[in-house]
Amino acid sequence: QVQLVESGGGSVQAGGSLRLSCAASGKISYRHQVAWFRQAPGKEREGVACIQTTGGTTIYAASVKGRFTISQDISKNTFYLQMTSLKPEDSAEYYCAASPDYFLATWGASDKYVYWGQGTQVTVSK
Repeated sequence: QVQLVESGGGSVQAGGSLRLSCAASGKISYRHQVAWFRQAPGKEREGVACIQTTGGTTIYAASVKGRFTISQDISKNTFYLQMTSLKPEDSAEYYCAASPDYFLATWGASDKYVYWGQGTQVTVSK
């Protein structure tokens, strides 16, 4: 069983930066896929970025590519989402999710992830 706990959310002005953390309990270091999703009020949940724990392959949504970086510290069983050049449209609840399977082609499909954190709020003001 894997449990995920996000932290690091907050309020920033446009152009600012935040780093989200996702602390995992349980064995997640070998062959898991971990992703960050976000959901704004009235909108569908969307995939932001994904990393495969073995090999470190990453993939990003077009809307955040070049601004966000997903990374992992396996020694700490923790995953990060470094967000820079934040825009008001980045405001949302951000969730960490994990799966014991690899599926890059459909990485943004939230129903493929088994484990979810409780979310952390990010608010970007103009």
